[in-house]
Amino acid sequence: MNREIRRQKFLQTDLYPVTCERHSAGRSNLEVLDAAIRGGAGIIQLREKECTAGDLYRLALRFRKVTADARMLLIINDHVDIALAVEADGVHLGQEDLPLAAARAIAPDLLIGISTNSREEALKAQGEGADYVNIGPIFPTRTKEGATRFLGPEAIAGIAAGLEIPFTVMGGINGDNIDRVLTQGARRVAVVTAVTMADDMAEMIASLREKIRRAGRETKKE
Repeated sequence: MNREIRRQKFLQTDLYPVTCERHSAGRSNLEVLDAAIRGGAGIIQLREKECTAGDLYRLALRFRKVTADARMLLIINDHVDIALAVEADGVHLGQEDLPLAAARAIAPDLLIGISTNSREEALKAQGEGADYVNIGPIFPTRTKEGATRFLGPEAIAGIAAGLEIPFTVMGGINGDNIDRVLTQGARRVAVVTAVTMADDMAEMIASLREKIRRAGRETKKE
């Protein structure tokens, strides 16, 4: 797929599951991937901070085969080289990772997402050619150790103002509070532990997706 086809597929996504084996109740990243497929998710981000580059590459190869068969977008967290090596669909970069311009120079066909926690960062990423931005962390979350600043759902609309590219929201979002981000206009919601710690991961994915889609339908009626 070229970048434009990938961008069109990204526009169709709702729930954006992100892996983290440390917070998966003893289950593997591949089990999370299987649940994402069974739950109907159209995208997954492979995020694994606690393994070597070699191990991550081998895991990413397995993710690529499974996601390709499922016609699912695969995003690799942080590692542009691994995303290119396994022919993933994109890479997600933080503020301290490889600069967007450098990533785009070596990966012109990949989707590139950028983590942001302010309107200035979001607009900067858009201006530099990001395909989407993530806004967060919204709520306190176990996957951002050391984080002390949480935006709250009320910040979403203000940060998203002026964005012409898609945005996701992330950080402590779960079945109990997802409505609070949906009422602020979020329609692509990234989650880790809401899924990975659920008793039935596939059922949780399907449930969260239905809440997002319902919010979208209600918006169209207004």
